[in-house]
Amino acid sequence: MKLLVLNGPNLNRLGKREPGIYGAETLEDIENDLRKVASEHFVDISFYQSNHEGALIDKIHEAEDDGYDGIVFNPGAYTHTSIALRDAVSSVNVPVIEIHISNIHSRESFRQHSVIAPVCIGQLAGFGAHGYELAVQAFLLRRKGVEL
Repeated sequence: MKLLVLNGPNLNRLGKREPGIYGAETLEDIENDLRKVASEHFVDISFYQSNHEGALIDKIHEAEDDGYDGIVFNPGAYTHTSIALRDAVSSVNVPVIEIHISNIHSRESFRQHSVIAPVCIGQLAGFGAHGYELAVQAFLLRRKGVEL
């Protein structure tokens, strides 16, 4: 199994940016934790973060060309605004799980709607950095034939 963990704008600031909302873990901490989980389950895992919408779109397109079995995607603030990212997700034959560290549904009204979630196989929100591992676990279940 081959997974891409894709992170959008400002996620490079994890551990520094609003730790009361997003926690103290850095993106590097999250990636290191996921590498351990991936190695235990023989998963080839790659990571990419960008603050630029077009770069994220390119990575989504490349995921299909590079034979990824799934994408764990935290689109950050693009969740609420990017029709371009939504179209990129819907244009590839790679399942995507949208994740958010905070519970976007209990935050400001402008953060409560995702334009990307409807084209994903699922969404995890509010589980902190652990949400990334939960998404990987969901893909492992799919590999075993469990329908999500």
